[in-house]
Amino acid sequence: MPQRHSKNNNDLAFFTYDEKRKLGYGTQKERLGRDSIKPFDACCLCLKPFIDPLCCQKGHVFCKECILECLLAQKKDIQRKLAAHAAQLKQEKEEEEERLMLQKARELDAFDQQNHGAVPQYSDKNYTRDKNGFHGANSVKVTSYEEEALRNMKAFWLPSATPEAPVKVEAPTTSTLCPEGNEKLKLKTLFPIHLTEDRSEQKKSKSLDKTYICPSCKVTLTNTMSLVALSSCGHVFCKKCADKFMAVDKVCLVCNKGCKDRNLVPLEKGGTGFAGHGDHLEATDFKHLGSGSGLGLVRPAMKT
Repeated sequence: MPQRHSKNNNDLAFFTYDEKRKLGYGTQKERLGRDSIKPFDACCLCLKPFIDPLCCQKGHVFCKECILECLLAQKKDIQRKLAAHAAQLKQEKEEEEERLMLQKARELDAFDQQNHGAVPQYSDKNYTRDKNGFHGANSVKVTSYEEEALRNMKAFWLPSATPEAPVKVEAPTTSTLCPEGNEKLKLKTLFPIHLTEDRSEQKKSKSLDKTYICPSCKVTLTNTMSLVALSSCGHVFCKKCADKFMAVDKVCLVCNKGCKDRNLVPLEKGGTGFAGHGDHLEATDFKHLGSGSGLGLVRPAMKT
């Protein structure tokens, strides 16, 4: 059967749809591999197996040292921004006071010169005054104003006299943020979590890496499972056991400590800017054709 003419027609001044598809035009999709997914037992900041893990109320897990350094750095940055904002307000207040003092001094100087006869007095009531309240071109006030304007004039064509826009420092927020979820985070809201390590002889002989199990059903915890941590005691269970036992009995199966529904915190899987997040295991990029060359420039696709 002969092929379709539209797929072999190469004498057009533009690319056909089939030619664009062969060049990779459009949205390219690829499933993320295991290396692109952050393990559930890795810190969200250093991406290494966590040490003394702390969890926030949104389910993001950090090393204790990493999250303390992050919060301390945020507090130092907030103090620096507050000091810069306070210095700016102080400078603006001083400039405003100086401007008012200069304006008052000019008015007193003009009033003193007019009373001592330095400037002729105009008795004509129909004499038109300009919008600035000046009495004429021979006024001392006009002359001093023009001299000051010429002295302070910004010549934009000269590098040394180029005007500069004032940089405004906005008032910073005083609350620290979670580096993963960007919500407000305080140190007292973090709670430690405890994973149950598999200490069976078979696991010890096969691998030196630590493997964790659910303390209830003894199933090995992986990234494919949804995990739930108890903020009251810190023990981690799989979601099935948490919904079946803890949500009903309101007690931890390991330490028998009471818990409520608000204490069940689902742990986030994946995350950070270097790994996939949650159950979205497909990466998409949009490739459009370059001008004249047929080679495309890749830009990140919009998240859906």
